[in-house]
Amino acid sequence: MDNEIYDEFPLHLVLFCIAVNISIYLVGAYLIAPLGKIFVALYLLYCLWVEIRVLIMSCRDCFHYGRLCAFGRGKICSLLFKKGSPERFKMKKITWINLVPDFLVSIIPLVIGGFYLVRSFTWLMLSLVVVLVIMAFPVTGFVRGSISCKFCRQREMGCPAVQLFAKKAHNA
Repeated sequence: MDNEIYDEFPLHLVLFCIAVNISIYLVGAYLIAPLGKIFVALYLLYCLWVEIRVLIMSCRDCFHYGRLCAFGRGKICSLLFKKGSPERFKMKKITWINLVPDFLVSIIPLVIGGFYLVRSFTWLMLSLVVVLVIMAFPVTGFVRGSISCKFCRQREMGCPAVQLFAKKAHNA
């Protein structure tokens, strides 16, 4: 299985990857909830914007367009947007700046949760902050490194994200 590359990912892996993302969004929303419903709604709209941004900027040009990728986005993208070109996908350049909106999905609720921990400590708030840190960083790292990227056909064809992270590994 280590050398296997998926044209379509198995449903159980897709559901796991989606569950990780949804968990991050829900825990983030809960951490933001003390600010009020409007801020929760704004946060969830921001999460939706990040997802749509990925569909437009990456998924429409990915090999997995119209197929079941690790996050289910290939199928979703084909329902919403016109197909692009996998050749164009591999020519894209991604920098750490391009990833800032993705990181803010976790960082915004972590900052707010940290503020509320200092202001009025509760074990629930501490637990949610810890859960979000674990889900957003080591669990997401596991999903990317051990599931989505590891078995991705586009990675074999050329992927700018793999190139970005490979630079990091070579510079370390």
